[in-house]
Amino acid sequence: MAERISLTNVNDEEFNEAVNTAVRYLVAGEVIVVAAEHGYVYLADAFDKDAVKAIHILRGNQTGTLTQVFIGDKKVLGGITTVLTSEQNNLLDNFWPGLLSVTMKSQPTLSWDLGDGRRLGKVNVRIPSRKFLTAVLSKSGPLAVSSVAISGKSAVLDLAMMPIYESDVGAIFDEGVLNAGPSSTWVDISENVITVVRVGAISLEQLRAKAPSISTVNL
Repeated sequence: MAERISLTNVNDEEFNEAVNTAVRYLVAGEVIVVAAEHGYVYLADAFDKDAVKAIHILRGNQTGTLTQVFIGDKKVLGGITTVLTSEQNNLLDNFWPGLLSVTMKSQPTLSWDLGDGRRLGKVNVRIPSRKFLTAVLSKSGPLAVSSVAISGKSAVLDLAMMPIYESDVGAIFDEGVLNAGPSSTWVDISENVITVVRVGAISLEQLRAKAPSISTVNL
């Protein structure tokens, strides 16, 4: 049975202890469950291939599916992606932390496999905005992430609706029933071009205000 830790009405000491516990599980190669903005997610060390594979199995993902990567600081991009233009950097500076997911080229020397056998050469990155998750990321480094929901299903807002056995993961960090909300807005960065893939929490108008050259060819 997974260790289950409640984050409801905890004091600072209990909160910090929970953060350290989460990091210990991640370092040990375990998958954990935590709350993101609008749904519970699986987390694992992005560089632990077995842990990332476990997320794909729990999700029922098709072969070749990439997990997203969460980071806690934009500076981390320098180690996992290629150089960005000033407009691209400006876009990230204005919407991170937050509900902006960005696909970009990954560094070819990275020793990770997010699910594609390193064939695509891309990574989808986001800096989330949620207190506990942010605190974990500040100590863990890049984390592979995917919704607790079975592939193709709606986000899991209530842990009672998890489609797995609690013994399938190392630990569960319980923040109660979460509020429903929009998905992230998703853009693709390729060379000097920014292309909108999906409009979600951040509108096209908001994006264009910070990146006037943005393309909507995929919409």
